[in-house]
Amino acid sequence: MGQPQPKIKKDSIFTPSEIEQMEKLFQKAEDQYLNQNFCQKLTKKFNLDSGRAGKTALQWKQVQSWFQCKQQAGMAKVNSSPIVSKETVFLPDASLSNSAPESSSDISKGAKVPDLSELEFEAKSSKDGAWYDVASFLTHRVLSSGELEVRVRYIGFGAEEDEWVNIKKAIRERSLPLEPSECGKVEVGDLVLCYMERKDHASYFDAHVLEIKRRLHDIRGCRCLFLVRYDHDHVEERVNLRRICRRPSY
Repeated sequence: MGQPQPKIKKDSIFTPSEIEQMEKLFQKAEDQYLNQNFCQKLTKKFNLDSGRAGKTALQWKQVQSWFQCKQQAGMAKVNSSPIVSKETVFLPDASLSNSAPESSSDISKGAKVPDLSELEFEAKSSKDGAWYDVASFLTHRVLSSGELEVRVRYIGFGAEEDEWVNIKKAIRERSLPLEPSECGKVEVGDLVLCYMERKDHASYFDAHVLEIKRRLHDIRGCRCLFLVRYDHDHVEERVNLRRICRRPSY
């Protein structure tokens, strides 16, 4: 989806703050982040941080794996077929069945496939209804109904978590994290992506902002509180800015 990205799938082994730090290191450290010594030092730092209190200690290989997946996601932008966009995708006549070969040939030459190599996406999992960052689009197919599906791989997870998702209902441009100075961009009524953390589950879900308590910022950054209602279960919760991602359309 603290609004660092990627938004980790299923049990969220990393905290939002940890992901935010790794995102910054990924931009600056080049290939150093794959070094064992580098990952061990970073893992030790995370495990000693107060934000990990009460959580399972991390292993350095988990940290290294995160960076590897992030690196692969960047490469996937070049290698994968760009098939998702805010633009309308014109599908061919509904003539292919679900059992059709899962390849780029499933889309007819008449389909409009814009160049989206510079965009990043998130997908809504059918398993829990949460949104997760897409590492790559593996293949795509047109169903007998005429609807287009893509098979996605999530950042930070392997092939066992790959899913087929509906392009119109469950793929969209990635939500954006907010800097403390950007809290004014969030307004009452906005659709946001909010990090919901429970004892047995932690993921990013759609939510709407019901109320905002603006507070003066201090050395720690934004101290405003946002009352949100999650769309999937209607639970209301007050959260800080670090747990909110805004939609790119705002």
